[in-house]
Amino acid sequence: MEGKERLHYVEGFVIVDEGLINNWRSSFFSPSNPVKISSLNNNNGDGGVLYCLEFTKNYHQHHHPDSLDQEIEGVLKKLDFIPASVFTTDLPYVDFLDRVHKAELKLRSKGLWEVPHPWLNLFVPKSRIFDFDKGVFKGILGNKTSGPILIYPMNKHKWDQRNSVVTPEEDVFYLVAFLRSALDEEALEYLNDQNRRILAFCNDAKINAKQYLPHYTTQQEWMDHFGDKWDQFYSRKMKFDPRRILATGQRIFEFHPHAMQ
Repeated sequence: MEGKERLHYVEGFVIVDEGLINNWRSSFFSPSNPVKISSLNNNNGDGGVLYCLEFTKNYHQHHHPDSLDQEIEGVLKKLDFIPASVFTTDLPYVDFLDRVHKAELKLRSKGLWEVPHPWLNLFVPKSRIFDFDKGVFKGILGNKTSGPILIYPMNKHKWDQRNSVVTPEEDVFYLVAFLRSALDEEALEYLNDQNRRILAFCNDAKINAKQYLPHYTTQQEWMDHFGDKWDQFYSRKMKFDPRRILATGQRIFEFHPHAMQ
């Protein structure tokens, strides 16, 4: 968007948890007006899933509020959404930037100093995002997600193909980030099992999703992850770090690489 309709921040996310919708970390939802997923979702056939966009419009104190509201209305007119789901808040820019830290302080105030975060970040090909949606958002995930699920579309040509990151072989793919917190051992096992089921689903459905910042326990898994990039990746490792001093914790080069000829 250009000119007056230009937005300064846009984030997509999915909500499947009744409790999470009124505790979003940036406080866009109003505590004085609690929301029920079921009340917003009765007629769209999405099975209790809300697909949300969060955006900000920055302004200076001298900016007239009425004109700002008009600019936001201009943006909203171009979107298809449930009118009852629109919530706004007005806060200082620094408070917006500090919203995640405030959520951390809230956890610490409850004595939760070291909360495990069983996060899972996936690159999902655009051609299979609807299959992923049906199998994961409307299938595997229940009403116990314990954290935000963010979604960002990506253009492959924006990524430097010389680096080691592995992306799907499509022009457009989605980063789907499951950023959950486990408040106890039971929740940790539940979320870890959910992550395993999501990965197994992608594998069985041949979605060819790629993990971002993955954690594998065998070199064969790393080789499968890098695919055609493995030989190049290994050659660079042997050239620049032949003694394998760096990144030993990932165990990428712990065993003899079978793919090398």
